Amino acid sequence: MVKVHEFDEGPSLKYLGLPPDHTPSPTTQPIEFLEQHLTHLPPNIVSHYGLITTPKQRTVIPAIRNRRLQYTLTAPVELSFVRARNSWPHLWEGRLEPGVEEAREEKTWVEEEFLAGNPTHIGKLPGLLRDFEEERENERVRTLRRVRESEELVPEEDSDSDEEDEDQDEEDEEPPSSEPSDLETDRERQATFERRIKERFIYGLLDSIDYDKIDWDESLDLDDDREAQERWFEQDDDE
Repeated sequence: MVKVHEFDEGPSLKYLGLPPDHTPSPTTQPIEFLEQHLTHLPPNIVSHYGLITTPKQRTVIPAIRNRRLQYTLTAPVELSFVRARNSWPHLWEGRLEPGVEEAREEKTWVEEEFLAGNPTHIGKLPGLLRDFEEERENERVRTLRRVRESEELVPEEDSDSDEEDEDQDEEDEEPPSSEPSDLETDRERQATFERRIKERFIYGLLDSIDYDKIDWDESLDLDDDREAQERWFEQDDDE
């Protein structure tokens, strides 16, 4: 029988010395609770909040965004250009041909392994399978681009200021990003794509990413996290 993991607020309250009726409640108000106590809880306790919160919801927590930003500075392979282009091809607007690498692998497999690589039996099969694989991958990318994900709202930090309330409509948008123009070179498109992937990663909008291993990693905290993050987002707004 598969064991179902359920969130238990007891360890958090006990560790912090808080009463059972503490507000905000870890169970019913986990985001608000984490905003106050994230950096005070050890990883073995705080990681349980992954059961009741999503990466996108956690984006409103400054310390979470800081950790994600710091993680991008470690050059993670899953956010590298080639890996990101293969993982989220519908976000890539460049002219690089999808399916080329897949087609090459298909051709190599046929020549070296299929029928023991006997050219008498293989004939034109490697070329045919290569073309088929390339077209199949191209069609997959075309399909993904036709059904490009809808615009997603980005959670913003709560604020009591009237000025921020007035600007709420502008804030509740996807992270700022630049769509590549026809005049851009492939190198410029790659830079735009990499920045967009970084933005979407920080805002919790990328699928197939293990956000838990990053959001609960206290080793990514820096003393000047807040200042570093503000500089990054200010630079982002300017661009």
